[in-house]
Amino acid sequence: MGSEQIILGECVAELSKLASESVDMIFADPPYNLQLGGDLLRPDNSKVDAVDDDWDRFDDFAAYDRFTRAWLTEARRVLKPCGTLWVIGSYHNVYRIGTALQDLGFWMLNDVIWRKSNPMPNFRGKRFTNAHETLIWCARERKQKKYTFNYDAMKALNDGIQMRSDWVLPICSGGERLKVDGKKAHPTQKPEALLWRVILSSTNRGDVVLDPFLGSGTTGAVAKRLGRRFIGIEREKEYAAMAQHRIDQVEILLDEDVEPTPSKRAEPRIPFGVVVESGLLVPGSILSDDARRFQARVRADGTLVSSGRFGQHRGSIHQVGAAVQGAPACNGWTFWHFDAEGQLLPIDTLRQQIRARMN
Repeated sequence: MGSEQIILGECVAELSKLASESVDMIFADPPYNLQLGGDLLRPDNSKVDAVDDDWDRFDDFAAYDRFTRAWLTEARRVLKPCGTLWVIGSYHNVYRIGTALQDLGFWMLNDVIWRKSNPMPNFRGKRFTNAHETLIWCARERKQKKYTFNYDAMKALNDGIQMRSDWVLPICSGGERLKVDGKKAHPTQKPEALLWRVILSSTNRGDVVLDPFLGSGTTGAVAKRLGRRFIGIEREKEYAAMAQHRIDQVEILLDEDVEPTPSKRAEPRIPFGVVVESGLLVPGSILSDDARRFQARVRADGTLVSSGRFGQHRGSIHQVGAAVQGAPACNGWTFWHFDAEGQLLPIDTLRQQIRARMN
């Protein structure tokens, strides 16, 4: 499989031609089936450029449900056993898609709310402004234990705070919005920032990303920039050509700029005893917290002994750290500090030195 491939054709038929268990992640932005009853007008009677294309029209809900189950069945087949699927929708279709996902055996990991910072207003003033869309993130099946989630990369992207499931991002506008003769080239073009977060969170460099409704090519453009391989399926010739032209202009980022922040969970486990064995701390060394309120003595077997207001304590760095504080738990690696030429440093720095040697 090459690094990029755009297939012109109807999604279910083309999905059926792909090899089983060949795709790492799918992002799908299927037709919304908006069921518009007529033109949507602004207060000045000008027409809103809404989604009224043939590809978004279905005879009834039953027809839409059959279509949804057909493409989801094929999508599940082509996903690798450790793969995941993202699908985005509005209140018109996302609940029907959610039912189909569960009926077909997918296992929901999250629903994510994309809250639009600059949504289109409700011109008629008869409803709340529709300011969000919903993304559903699924594993291929319930028993699936392994899937990609770059937790630490998402935390880093969010200024060191755990990424939540409500994302505030602007809609696609300005220079990013593709236009033809001054009009939107595609009515539902998604912002690259949204796909950046999706792809960075749940794939790794070199993974295969599939978009069965490629449209304007946002998924392909972001996937290529981040060093992922991708397959896009699009039934409309003008959209496929537009997407290809757009993706051809994308430059791939360097490996070192794309590699996600490594997860601490994936790093090798280093017991505190290894720090002692390695000579980075000798038995008899005195540890303290960062405020020097508590002290503990290092023993040859990697345990600590400490006396405090809660009595004398022996045990691991975590057990003694919790005991001296009267706390239920403690991360000893960050609680206990050692003296390095008059400067207190957490003992975790010694653990990182050992990991660096191992790497």
